[in-house]
Amino acid sequence: MSKSYRILVFGKPDCDKCALLNQRIDNLIAGREWQDFDKEYCDLETEEGLIRFAEAECINPQQIPAMLVTRFNKHSGRYELIPNPRPGEFDSVCRKSKLHQFLGLRTDYSETGRGVISPEMITAVLNESQAP
Repeated sequence: MSKSYRILVFGKPDCDKCALLNQRIDNLIAGREWQDFDKEYCDLETEEGLIRFAEAECINPQQIPAMLVTRFNKHSGRYELIPNPRPGEFDSVCRKSKLHQFLGLRTDYSETGRGVISPEMITAVLNESQAP
């Protein structure tokens, strides 16, 4: 049976930050609280990964690794992107890493973001994806 949510992770091989994001997500969804989530890794150096990236249409390729949260739609039988309920609103946890259009995170390489997607940021986005 399909899980209700799927996290799409966009990354590249030999990318330490990509490996770290994957590990953090794996550790989170292994816990009881996040059992309704699974993960799909989209390798941007493969045709399939590039297609998934292009279909997302909302991530800057210079801000990889990135992640998007999708929800399974029983009517369509597909996972669909979850709109950000507050686009453009400042988020004190995710700051500039939060995506504008859909629920997800990108890597903010500015001095403020320091290229880190923290477990707290991931948890905040997962919590928001489950909000009614």
